[in-house]
Amino acid sequence: MTDLWLPRSTCGEHCLPIAARRNLATAALTAWRIAATTTLILAAAVTLSLVASHSLTRRFARAVLKAAGVKHRGTGRLPDRHALIVANHVSWLDVLVIQAHTPARLLAKHEVRDWPVIGRMARRLGTVFVDRTRPKTLRDTVADVAAALKEGAVVAVFPEGTTWCGRSGGWFRPAMFQAAIDAGAPVVPVRLAFSIDGAPTTVAAFLGQDTLLASVRRVVAARGLTVELRAHPALYPGPDAARRTLARAAGAVVSPQWTVEPTVGRISAPTPEPGLAVRPA
Repeated sequence: MTDLWLPRSTCGEHCLPIAARRNLATAALTAWRIAATTTLILAAAVTLSLVASHSLTRRFARAVLKAAGVKHRGTGRLPDRHALIVANHVSWLDVLVIQAHTPARLLAKHEVRDWPVIGRMARRLGTVFVDRTRPKTLRDTVADVAAALKEGAVVAVFPEGTTWCGRSGGWFRPAMFQAAIDAGAPVVPVRLAFSIDGAPTTVAAFLGQDTLLASVRRVVAARGLTVELRAHPALYPGPDAARRTLARAAGAVVSPQWTVEPTVGRISAPTPEPGLAVRPA
């Protein structure tokens, strides 16, 4: 299996803030947040596995973020239909933030399909599953995403393929951009940025050997954690657009630093290229 198919982040626990330097909530508030967050996640999983709707998903996502003490805001024009959202990937919070602001279907690893309760919820919400252990199925997954876009859905993907700390990021893999080209759908680059009191922070990052439980505890113990979802102007690929061109343009807009792709090199700017138009979503 190659790193192109199972990408690895150079970020790790060394990217996380030292505990003594964190802006920490009180022990009592942290305990309350853990209890409230856990209860809401379980309630959402059960409820949405039975009665799934985008409006209900949005309410649950916002409630979980509030319970965890995470403030969020969206800027720019977010799509509500027929668009591919491509975002940088930092945390398990990313999905909640996106769901809190737009009715997106998600791309998830195929193992999620068989998870108790969660798998049923994901299926009911129209999640598209990708089997990264079988590269030959990628073409079918791209076709599934294209079909969802043609039906008018918003589909959100994380083309970096893994999580990064937020201060650095990986290059966007091009495969899912082909779905937007095939469906004639705009691509909306989205940047997720985490901060505390206006200063960038990596406290929400879910990296390396970090466990989900440890990450959740770190998030709920933070005080003043805010995430901004910034939607950039949409990219409209023409029928002659190349998925690598589209991926490079979107990645250059979203990445906190210039994205480096091994076979392409440093991108100087997300300038318009043949087959690609840039205008507000």
